[in-house]
Amino acid sequence: MHYAILCYHSEEVVMAWSKEQNEEVMGRLEKIRQRIAKEGKLGPVARLLPTTAATTLRKDRDPPLIIDGPFAETKEQFLGFYIVDVADLDEALGIARELGEANPGGAFEVRPLAVYYPAGV
Repeated sequence: MHYAILCYHSEEVVMAWSKEQNEEVMGRLEKIRQRIAKEGKLGPVARLLPTTAATTLRKDRDPPLIIDGPFAETKEQFLGFYIVDVADLDEALGIARELGEANPGGAFEVRPLAVYYPAGV
């Protein structure tokens, strides 16, 4: 079953990390990513650019309104995601726990996918 592991964190906190702190966290996450990939359970992974680079299309009017920035105002922002192909929710939660240990703060939301199109298909 495919699950999305959505990564949330305070963008303000993450952007304040030093280059060394960022490389340390990304290095720990990379080890987990490589292990999951070797097990054949990893789909696309992405780290999003800051919300200041986002553009939102609001569909509550016709024509839709296009505005700069994210739609939601929250304390934590959606910063990236992993797509994993695992046996069940428990296995997906286990990966989320590993990612959480490698990346201090924030939250990981695990959500099952109803549709998955692998790259190149």
